[in-house]
Amino acid sequence: MAKKTGQGQDLAKKVEELEAHWKRALADYHNLERRVEKEREEMVRFSSAVVALKFLPVLDNLEKAVAHLKDSGLEIIIGQFKDALRSEGIEEVEAEGREFDPNFMEAVKTVPGEEDNIVVEVLQTGYKIGDKSLRPAHVIVAKKENES
Repeated sequence: MAKKTGQGQDLAKKVEELEAHWKRALADYHNLERRVEKEREEMVRFSSAVVALKFLPVLDNLEKAVAHLKDSGLEIIIGQFKDALRSEGIEEVEAEGREFDPNFMEAVKTVPGEEDNIVVEVLQTGYKIGDKSLRPAHVIVAKKENES
């Protein structure tokens, strides 16, 4: 069997280089596809958040109205509204009775309490999308008084 000539070795080396470039380009393309899909998902989530922010004051007013009117039909509508928000990944911030979390809550008042840093009342419901705050909950927080 004859040894590969210098030209044959050069050709084999060139094929290997082209194959390596092709594999890198293919990997870069797959990474680009994943990045574009992730950015698209973020854009959809952002647009949902922008629209939801416009409707949250309407939901607040519906909840105030149902508190005064005690209308079961209005309660059903509020439930549907909240279901629609959940379907877009938007959830209420659970605050009352929980430890104050400055990432999702804004303390508007403190009151004396037995436990320190616990939310005793929610004045305005907060909402989050994923792990990001959409609108902080406005809360009243208990502050343990120092015993002297």
